Amino acid sequence: MSYPIEKSRKFERRLWRAQRHRGHGRRAFAPGLSGVFRTGRRLGAADLQIVILALLKEKPRNGSEIIAALAERSRGFYSPGPAMVYPALTYLEELGHAQIQVDGAKKLYSITADGEARLKEDAAIADAILEQLANIGRRMERMREIFAGETADSERVQGLRVARRELRTLLREKRDATPEEQQRVAEILKHAAKEIRSAQA
Repeated sequence: MSYPIEKSRKFERRLWRAQRHRGHGRRAFAPGLSGVFRTGRRLGAADLQIVILALLKEKPRNGSEIIAALAERSRGFYSPGPAMVYPALTYLEELGHAQIQVDGAKKLYSITADGEARLKEDAAIADAILEQLANIGRRMERMREIFAGETADSERVQGLRVARRELRTLLREKRDATPEEQQRVAEILKHAAKEIRSAQA
């Protein structure tokens, strides 16, 4: 992704702000869940760039580490693909807001002084987006726990239903059994009832 860049900070400021309000980004930021994810699990390009700068301020990262960090903070809700993250990193580098560091076989991006200045201007937006991602992640985790509990309850109820059906079938089969066999089955049922009452106590 390539953009005509002028060195003027004034031009960079206009370009950055224009992105957030044009089709390249999204509409102006609004607090709340729908304020960030208006069209599903996606951030606009400008917001993603701000969030990336916030992550780079924490420590240098490569593209895959940025993806992993966002997925971790949102508990898997938001995990942008390489097709979104790497063009954003390239653009931040072209703006002079990020630079590449070589760490062994890895190329890490780190924030520059200009990038920190840009992040400072939009720190509230970056913090709000990261906080919303964390909130979404916590809600998702609670929902998973609730559904896991409901599934376990459903499986227990289903097991009881299967046992009742099997018992009814066996009792029907014993209708024509000898008196001795019916007495044996009755004793088994009495013992089972006693065990169930004892377990409840």
